[in-house]
This record gives sequence, structure tokens and C-alpha cells, in this order.
Amino acid sequence: MKEKLKIEDFSPSLFWDVDKTTLDVEQHRRFIIERTLTHGTLSDWYLIKGYYGKEIIKAESKQVRYLDKQTLAFCAAYFHEPLHNF
Repeated sequence: MKEKLKIEDFSPSLFWDVDKTTLDVEQHRRFIIERTLTHGTLSDWYLIKGYYGKEIIKAESKQVRYLDKQTLAFCAAYFHEPLHNF
């Protein structure tokens, strides 16, 4: 069983604008994945990849309303998906 992911494990600046005590890693996973993809460090990426796995990250990133060009290109390349799928 995977160990519980804690918001405190992420870079301190990643969730600077929200009350971290209200974030639940399951209930708010799309927000956490989006924020990590767009503003996170490589260490933050490894945290979500290890906890959620590639398929959940792919599915959630496809539901994000906006991804910047760099994040979009990364997701398309990493998940081997056309840009328009995101």
C-alpha cells in the first residue's frame, strides 16, 4: 500500500495561495496535479507520479481547463498523446 501523500511534502511555494490544511490529496487531486504540472519542481513531480501514477495524472490533466504551452507540450510528449487531447 502506498504511503499517504501530505501537502507538507510539496515545495512550500506550490500552494501559497490556499489554506493547505483544507487540501485533501484525493478530493483535490486535479488541483494538486494541475498546480504541480504548471508550477512544481521535479521533486513535486516525483511526488504526484509516485502517489497517483501515470494514468490518473494523464486523465486529470486532460480535464484541466488551461495548461500553458510548456506544460501542454510536456504532457503531450510524456503521455504520448496529441496536443488537442489536453
